[in-house]
Order: sequence, then structure tokens, then C-alpha cells
Amino acid sequence: MSTIDLPTGTIHYRATGPERSAQPPVVFVHPFLTSAAVWSRTADLLADSGVRSYAPDWPLGAHPVPMRPEADQTPRGLARLIVTFLEALDLDDVTLVGSDTGGALTQFVLDTDPSRVGRVVLTNCDAFDTFPPFPFNVIFGLLKGPRRMKVNLLPIRSKAFRHSPLGFGLLANELDADLTRSWIEPALTDPGVRRDAVRVLRGFDPRELLDVSTRLKDYTGRARIVWGMADRSFTPDLGRRLHGAFRDAEFVAVPGARTLVQLDAPELFADQIAGFATARG
Repeated sequence: MSTIDLPTGTIHYRATGPERSAQPPVVFVHPFLTSAAVWSRTADLLADSGVRSYAPDWPLGAHPVPMRPEADQTPRGLARLIVTFLEALDLDDVTLVGSDTGGALTQFVLDTDPSRVGRVVLTNCDAFDTFPPFPFNVIFGLLKGPRRMKVNLLPIRSKAFRHSPLGFGLLANELDADLTRSWIEPALTDPGVRRDAVRVLRGFDPRELLDVSTRLKDYTGRARIVWGMADRSFTPDLGRRLHGAFRDAEFVAVPGARTLVQLDAPELFADQIAGFATARG
């Protein structure tokens, strides 16, 4: 992976696809307690279509290096970090793709500085005052302290527990054990990463995201909502409501997929991103 030093810390990222592409670049924003690896299959498929993509390990609890102690890890602060990343790599007309927590952060980016964002693709994600949804609001409540996080993450070293509804089991139809173990390892082993993750959780405020949602109609770019219809937490009704919050958006239903559409339907998801990115509108 490549790295870039930003004012609030070092970001690791994977760049995939041709360095000189005629297509707009794609930048991914992953969920809490996952990493850039959740996008690997999608990124490889986009590369086959000639699309250059960037998958950073955002500081959401599975990142390899802690951020600086003074880093702002509220949703608004993380949105500014995403904008700073785009500026540092001089990425313009970006297709910004957000999933789960990353979808909420993408909405904060649109409300903070959308000048480098040409279009957005949102898959199952937090929206309005669903931030986070049940049961993750209960589970995350058990992690809002460095010691509490370490203690409560210890059981999910077991694959059976990790892939149960109390772990990542609700997020996808099939999960790779090595992948999900890699997501929890940094927070288990590095106190700095654990501190970062706790600060992210403490910054979640449904009222703030609900306020942001009232201004999504001000975004002048296009949006595509690609929604897994078998999701028990981010329901289809939430996705359709999010679709209606934008002035120029379309809704794509993905039957049988859960939260992580990029894992349950990677080919369809990559096609939706590539097709959207290349149709300049």
C-alpha cells in the first residue's frame, strides 16, 4: 500500500487501475471497524474497466497507524480529512463511494466541501437519524471506552462469534475469516488505534446527520443509491428515503444483498460504479 502524510496523520491507501485513465477517479469510504480491503474485489473489477480507484484505510478502528492525538475524529472532522486526501492527491471530478459508516461520512463531505466530488455512489449506509441502526447502536455502546473496547472485542477473535449477529454476521451473506480478523486486529493490539476508534464512536450524533440530510438537495452533482434489499439494519425503506433526499438521484435495488453489497454482489456493484462514472451527464 501507498502512504500519504496529512496534517492529522498518515493515511495508507491502495491505488488500483491505470495511472493515466480517461475516466474519473473513484475514492472509497469504508465502514467503521473495517478496512480498505472490503473494496478489493470491486477495485480490481473497476481496474479491468480502465477505472483508477483509491481505497484508503480511514481511521475508523482498523487502520494500521494511529492518528495524531489532536486529530478531529468527529464525522465533520473525518469529512475534512477525506477532502484533504482528495486535495493532497489532486483528485478532481471524483466518484465518491460510501458504505455503512462511510456513507454517512460521504454525506458529511457533501455538506462540508463537495468541490472535488463529481458524483456519489451510496450503498447501504447510515442516513437521517439512523446513525447507527439497531443492533449496532447497542453494540457500539459497549465499545465507547479504550478498556471497554479491548475487553468487548476479545470474544470476536473467535470466528464463530465474529461471524454471528453480535459481530459482522449481519453485514454480508458470506464472510472471509481472515478478512474479518484483520479488521479487529489493530484495535486489539494497538492502544492508539483503539483510542482513535473510541473517539469516532463518541462523535456519532444522529441529530447531526439528520441535519445534514436536510441539505443533501443542495448538492448539484448526481447520486446513485445501490441498496442491498436483504439488509435487516439499513432497510430498503431507508435507502429509498435517502434516494429522495437528493435532487438528482437514482435507486438501484440489489436483491439478496445485505449491508456490504461490495461483498455480496461485487460484479453488479462495480458495474454500477463504472457505468455511473463514465456517464458524465
